[in-house]
Amino acid sequence: MVTIYDVADRAGVSAATVSRVFNGIKVTPERAAAVHRAAAELGFVPNRNARRLRTSSSEIIAMLIPDIENPFFTAMARGVEDVARSAGYSVMLGNTDEEAEREQDYLRVAVSDPVAGIILVPASPQSQLDLAVERGVPLVCVDRRAPGRAADSVVADNVSGGALATRLLVEQGHRRIACISGPVGVDTADERVDGWAKEYLTRNGEPPAAELLVRSSFTVSGGASAARQLMSLPHPPEAILAASNKLATGVIRELSEAGLLPPQIGVASLGGLPLVLLPPEVIQVHLPARELGTTATEMLLERIRGLATPPRETVVPIDSATQQPSDLERV
Repeated sequence: MVTIYDVADRAGVSAATVSRVFNGIKVTPERAAAVHRAAAELGFVPNRNARRLRTSSSEIIAMLIPDIENPFFTAMARGVEDVARSAGYSVMLGNTDEEAEREQDYLRVAVSDPVAGIILVPASPQSQLDLAVERGVPLVCVDRRAPGRAADSVVADNVSGGALATRLLVEQGHRRIACISGPVGVDTADERVDGWAKEYLTRNGEPPAAELLVRSSFTVSGGASAARQLMSLPHPPEAILAASNKLATGVIRELSEAGLLPPQIGVASLGGLPLVLLPPEVIQVHLPARELGTTATEMLLERIRGLATPPRETVVPIDSATQQPSDLERV
């Protein structure tokens, strides 16, 4: 099947330009002619029915997230909705459960229904965005980068977040600091590990031992299992950095069952925790969930309104933390 990428290659323009031409958005006459000529040579026929539906049903933004029960993603969704509603759009929410097949099912619905645009937390580094890109549906990835840099991305400065959590644990007096993070290849997980490892080296003068890093799923059970593994070491860590709020929840539950809680052992969470789980000594590094959502929506609206540039990336800082319970943030 001939795609807009084939037309773009033949015409010597970007896929975004091809999409603009067939969606009636103004481009230079020369580029428009090149696109139409290439389309004719390749036998490409745009999906005019889908285009008609998109232009007449343009008040819905689809948001696909991994876990609707995770407060981080619900806070992000609130940021998306605030900006979307102020611009006259409603938000349709889908939960992918980190499953690529389920993500593809939602994307198929989103591009065929259709929607004005899509905000996506990719389920995996192998997530396929072709369904949206080929049909010219604006798409922005948030929290995790677009696979292959195929679309705009909005991410947090996760390296700085990992470093900040490690630094605060050192300031509590800990040196042998372990890290529990998500799956290898997930950029949020990898970057938080990078921040921990770099700060550990800076503070201790040597890199962390391999046994101090445990990779798991971003789940409560994953955090508990990883904490159990670390505390069974011949030389257990003095502190544990959990790279997400769910991992931290599992860590705290496991340590509590073993009769270990701060200040006996240091704990830092990248992401806030419910007050019922939170001893004051636990460090919370605040993730900018709502800001990620608002920024992603603003970028998506620019695409919906016709912005045609190469894929962009925006990095949102992580620069605040607390050791006291707070009801101001649930991410």
